[in-house]
Amino acid sequence: MSKKEDEFYKKLKINLEESTRFPTDYMYKFIIPNNIKKELQISEIFNFQGASLKTNASKTGKYLSVTILAKMKSADDVITKYKEAAKVEGIISL
Repeated sequence: MSKKEDEFYKKLKINLEESTRFPTDYMYKFIIPNNIKKELQISEIFNFQGASLKTNASKTGKYLSVTILAKMKSADDVITKYKEAAKVEGIISL
């Protein structure tokens, strides 16, 4: 992980701990290439009881907007999922 990414996650953890009461329903939003393999990768990362996943194709059909609502126990758990999702090629976290 780069120094820039490390700083980003440290700041995110501080912000989450200051503004969020855990456990909580946390909403993740991503943009991925419209590719079934990429969609399955994201689905597998968040494949645990209670998580809901919604997708919406872009006008051109080239990209998918993915919204996931999942019960998270801590800021560290939220960040772990972001790090796992970052491994999906072409993903953009919003």
